[in-house]
Amino acid sequence: MAVAFIMAVFYISANFPELINTLDLGVWGTKMGVFVCFILSITVLDFIAKKNDLTKRSAFKIVIFAVFSVSFLAILQNNQVILANLCILLALRRIISLKSRKDIPKKIFDATFWICIASLFYFWAILFLFVVFIGILVHAANYFKNWLIPLVAFCTVVALVTSFHILVYSEFYTWEKWFQEVSFDFSLYQNLQLLIPLSIIIGLGIWTLFYYFGIMQKASVNSRPTYILVLFTLALAILVAIFSPIKDGSELIFLFVPLSLIISNYFEGKKEKIFKEILLIGLVLMPILILFIS
Repeated sequence: MAVAFIMAVFYISANFPELINTLDLGVWGTKMGVFVCFILSITVLDFIAKKNDLTKRSAFKIVIFAVFSVSFLAILQNNQVILANLCILLALRRIISLKSRKDIPKKIFDATFWICIASLFYFWAILFLFVVFIGILVHAANYFKNWLIPLVAFCTVVALVTSFHILVYSEFYTWEKWFQEVSFDFSLYQNLQLLIPLSIIIGLGIWTLFYYFGIMQKASVNSRPTYILVLFTLALAILVAIFSPIKDGSELIFLFVPLSLIISNYFEGKKEKIFKEILLIGLVLMPILILFIS
C-alpha cells in the first residue's frame, strides 16, 4: 500500500499540470486508466517473482521498480510506455510459467499476443518476441508446432486490429501507423534530471549483476532457465531503449522489471546488511532529490 501511495503521489504530481488545464473527461479517464495499469504493474511483478521463486518473499522488487519508475518524469507522463510495459509483464508471466510444462501452446499464444499488443503502444516492444522463442527453446523445443504458435498469435492480432480499424475508422491499419523510426539522438541524456538517476541505475545494475550470476550458477537445473530468461529480457530491454524513437527516459521503463528482480536478489542476501540499508534509503530518496535538480 505504501509503495502504491508513493507511485500515486508522483504520478498525480507529474500529470497535474495537464489535468488542471483541461475539462476533457476523456483525458481524465485516460489518465486514471493508465494510473490503474501503472499500479497493476507492481502487482503482476510481485506475482511473477513469488510464483516462480525469482526472489524471496520481500517487497524489495516492487520498491525498486517503483523508485526507478517515478525517478523519470517522462515515464509518468507517457501513457504508451506504461501500457506497453504492463503487456510485457503479462507476457513474461506466461513465458516463465512454461517451466511447469502445462498448457504450453496456450501460454506461448498468450505471451506472443500480449507482446504484439504492447507493440501497438510502443513499436520496439516487438523485440520481446525473442523472449518467447528463448522460452520455447529451453522449455518446449521438442514439439515443432510450438515454434509456429507465435506466428498464429501474431496473425490473430493483425486480424483483430485490422478489423477494428475498418469498422471504426473505415480504413486499414497500415505499417506507417505501427512502425516507429529509430533515433540515436541521446542529447536529452545530458539533462541532470535524466543523467543522474540513469547513472545510479546503471552502476547498481552492473554491481548486482555479478551477484545474480553467482545465484544462477548455484540454482538447480530446473530453475536456471528462468534466470536465463530474466537476463535475456534485460538484454532485449536495452535494445528497445537503444532503438526507441525518442530518448527522454520513458524508454527505460522496460529495463526496470528485470533489473528489479536482479537487484532484489542482491538486497535479500545476508551479507553487508548495513551497507544495503544505507543504499536502499539512498534509492528511495533519489526521486525526491531529483525534483530539486534544475
